[in-house]
Amino acid sequence: MARTLSHAALKRLGVRIWEHRILYLFMLPCVVSLLIFSYYPMYGATLAFKDYKYNLGILGSPWVGLKHFKAFVSSLEFWEVIRNTVVISGLKLLFCFPAPIILALLLNELRFGRFKRVVQTMSYLPNFVSWVVVVSLLTVVFSPYGGIVNNIRNRLGFESIFFLGEVKYFYPFVVLSDIWKGAGWGSIIYLSALSGINPELYESAYLDGAGRLQCTWFITLPGIKMTIGIMFIYAVGGILNAGFDQILLLQQPANMLISEILDTFTLKTGLNFGRFEYASAIGLFKSAFSFALILITNWVARKFFEVGIF
Repeated sequence: MARTLSHAALKRLGVRIWEHRILYLFMLPCVVSLLIFSYYPMYGATLAFKDYKYNLGILGSPWVGLKHFKAFVSSLEFWEVIRNTVVISGLKLLFCFPAPIILALLLNELRFGRFKRVVQTMSYLPNFVSWVVVVSLLTVVFSPYGGIVNNIRNRLGFESIFFLGEVKYFYPFVVLSDIWKGAGWGSIIYLSALSGINPELYESAYLDGAGRLQCTWFITLPGIKMTIGIMFIYAVGGILNAGFDQILLLQQPANMLISEILDTFTLKTGLNFGRFEYASAIGLFKSAFSFALILITNWVARKFFEVGIF
C-alpha cells in the first residue's frame, strides 16, 4: 500500500513539474550555477583535515584530523584576529545595522513624491560603487599630500594628518564608509516591509491624537518587527565576516594590529605563505562558528521575541 502511494505521489509530482516546465526551465541556470560554484567547491573543505602535498593533490594528501584547527586555536594570532574581527563587526552591528532602518523610517515620512524618489536614488547609488573606488576616494580626500581635508586644515593653520594611517581614525572610517555605502541599499527591504502596514492604523492613531513619533513607535516599528528580527539574526550570524574588501583596502602598516581580521588573515596565510590547508581550516572554523551563532540567535529570538528564520 505504501509503495502504491509513493508511486502515485511521484506520478503527481511529475505531472506538476511538467505542467510548470517553463518555470523550471527558468530556474535551471540558477540551479546549475549553484551546483557548480557553491556545492562542487565544497569538496575543497577536506583540505582542512589533510597535510597538503602538491604532487598528491587534495584527495591524495594524507589525513591529519584536527591538527590545523588545534594549531590555529593555540597560535599567537588567534585571539588578536578574533578580537579585531569581533570588534569591527560589533561596531558595524551597533551603528551600521540601525542605519538602513532609520533611513527607511525617514523616507517613509516624506510626503513629496519627487523629492522622495531623488533621495532614494541618491542613497542607493553608493552600493554600486566598489570598495576599491570608495577607498581611492577616501585616500584622495584625506591624503596629507594635496587632500581636500588637509588643504583646509593647512589654510586654517593646522598641520596635515595622515588620517588613513592613524590608528585612532581607523574604526570611524570603517563604520562611516560602511554606512555611506550600504544604508541606502539596505533600506529597500525595510521600505518594502513598511508598505505592508495598513494605512488605517495611522488614520485611527491620528484621530486618537497620536503624533508622528508615537505612530512610529507604536505602529511602524511593531509592523516591521519581523523583518528587523530576521535581518538581525543574519547580521549576528555574519559577525565574523567584518567586511573583507573594505578592511583589506583600508589596512595600513600603522593600523595592522587592529585591522587584521579572519578573512584577511586567511588570505595572507594561504596565498603569501602557501599554507592552503591551514587557511582552509581557518575558513571552515569561521563558517562553523557563524552557523552556530545563527542557530543560537534564532533560538533566542524565537523564544523571547517570536521571530525566527526557521
